[in-house]
Amino acid sequence: MTTHPRPPDAPAAADAPAPEAPELQLMVLDVNGERHEVITEPRRTLVDVLRHELRLTGTHVGCEHGICGACTVLVDDRPVRACLMFAAQAEGARIRTVESLSTGSCGRPDELGDLQRAFRERHALQCGFCTPGFLMLAEGFLAERPDADREQIREVVAANLCRCTGYQPIVEAIEQCAATRRAARPDARKEK
Repeated sequence: MTTHPRPPDAPAAADAPAPEAPELQLMVLDVNGERHEVITEPRRTLVDVLRHELRLTGTHVGCEHGICGACTVLVDDRPVRACLMFAAQAEGARIRTVESLSTGSCGRPDELGDLQRAFRERHALQCGFCTPGFLMLAEGFLAERPDADREQIREVVAANLCRCTGYQPIVEAIEQCAATRRAARPDARKEK
């Protein structure tokens, strides 16, 4: 006797259990300085909520195992792999995505930030897929270590993967941005 699969539009057997509705949770997330209320499943990762619920697609999904770094965002000013963190874990924290960098020095949303300009000037991107992760990794690193030297920058960028640039332009861009920020500090201007 040959059995045929049930057509997709055919009703399920009367004795089959009804599929359970997914458990939903209300989360309040502070993303790029804005408060967002999201109703989603507790098992959703931060990267999925950012991309699919909040439509912040600058954060990229790469390996989904925390290895490549394409999904790096800042959570309370520290770089975090958004594919390894549940969105619910970020509730109550300050989240920054790559979209937060493009406010520029004059506060205009269409102006590139200093780190983005350095990446452009040093040709630190090619296909661009990994770039948002490198930008956020560098932003968090430079906030913590504004006086970082080239070797420290090399060490930190090794945490993310890039298949196009060979890393040297990325290191140079971060180093250039760090030098520009140091020169702009009030204490640096007093010394001159």
